[in-house]
Amino acid sequence: MLLLGFAAGLPFPLVLTTLSARLRQGGIDRTTIGYFSLVGLAYSLKFLWSPIVDRLALPLLGRLGRRRSWMLLAQFGILFGIVAMALTDPTAHAESIALFAVITAFASATQDIALDAYRIDSAEPQWQGALAAAYQVGYQCALITGGAGALYAASKSGWTTAYLIMALCFAIGPLTILFMREPQAPVSRATKAQEARVVAFLERSAHWPAALRSVAAWLLGAIVSPIVDFFTRNGWRVAVPLLALIVTYRLNYTTMGVAAIPFYVDLGYTLDSIALISKGYGVALTLGGAILAGYLVKRIGIPATLLLGVVLLSCANLLYAYSADQLASFLAQHAADPKHVLEPDRIWLTAMVSLDNIANGIAGTAFIAFMSSLTNVAYTATQYALFGTLWSLPAKSLASQWGAIVDHFGYPAFFVYTAVTGVPAILLVLWLLRRSGRVNTA
Repeated sequence: MLLLGFAAGLPFPLVLTTLSARLRQGGIDRTTIGYFSLVGLAYSLKFLWSPIVDRLALPLLGRLGRRRSWMLLAQFGILFGIVAMALTDPTAHAESIALFAVITAFASATQDIALDAYRIDSAEPQWQGALAAAYQVGYQCALITGGAGALYAASKSGWTTAYLIMALCFAIGPLTILFMREPQAPVSRATKAQEARVVAFLERSAHWPAALRSVAAWLLGAIVSPIVDFFTRNGWRVAVPLLALIVTYRLNYTTMGVAAIPFYVDLGYTLDSIALISKGYGVALTLGGAILAGYLVKRIGIPATLLLGVVLLSCANLLYAYSADQLASFLAQHAADPKHVLEPDRIWLTAMVSLDNIANGIAGTAFIAFMSSLTNVAYTATQYALFGTLWSLPAKSLASQWGAIVDHFGYPAFFVYTAVTGVPAILLVLWLLRRSGRVNTA
């Protein structure tokens, strides 16, 4: 599972943050780079084709089993996309780079679907925690490899070589698949979880054509029932604010995150500095923040940890705004002559990365715990996937506009704007704290 986690995590930076650095260094304008972040929507929308991956056996690779065959097919798609991006010049062929990034992201999201199903099917519930932990360690190692490793390789040998090295590293995924066993899960979880309301619907619609009844029953059981369950358990007055909190909680991080590396490049920091501090040191701090969040959730509860995380993220964004203002001369020098600019003191980069990554580790872990606590065990996968879509679609849509905002108003105003996007989430977490009895309103 450690190696599978690595295979799952490696494509992510190569189509988002690392690709942003490559595009910016290649002279692509910020507005265009901002639109490239929409590639990440593949990860948000993967629930749309997850039933196909969950139930359809591939004809040619079927001997490997349903889970392994889908993972292997997806990994071939990822390898193709990474190699194609390596061999394409983004300055001359930006549209082709975008197409190959979309292919890579789509294949990566498909791999995630099959991999999650494999993990759940392959072990008893008491072992799921250990498997998830191994997966996370592998995933974070992949983020360092695809982030710091790719940037370092690019600084020494160029972007083509860097991406080809990443493709070689990713080859560990298909090799792992070939040596794994297919889990024995002959009866799907969806079949075991048939609901009384679906059965009743089938009885009432006996006069419908069989194909139409099957489609309607699937939609009712897989989509409608989980939504109805959430509102039934919580009531409208509680369910709506909870969903609003899910929608808004990650806005201040996601809207800023995609702009971070282009900002470092525009300041004049070298790829070596960005790789070492942002992708190496920064990811380590994110892991530290996640561990701290695990302790805080047990000690002070999920709502209070959520509040700490979202406040720290907005504070981190304000630190970015302050840094952009103080280092405005470096931004101007780099804009005038990108080839001959001395980088600012690394203490600025270290300070920004430190607060941002610790805050993200706390906020991200608390948010996962929060969404998990809202699911019903009968609908965990569907409800969690829908929650993921609720927060990621608005956040990534706003994030795609970062380049246009910076071009019109500058970096300081943009980072202040991203900090303000955290205010609705702060207010909703305060409501959650009050509801949980942790805030004394007397």
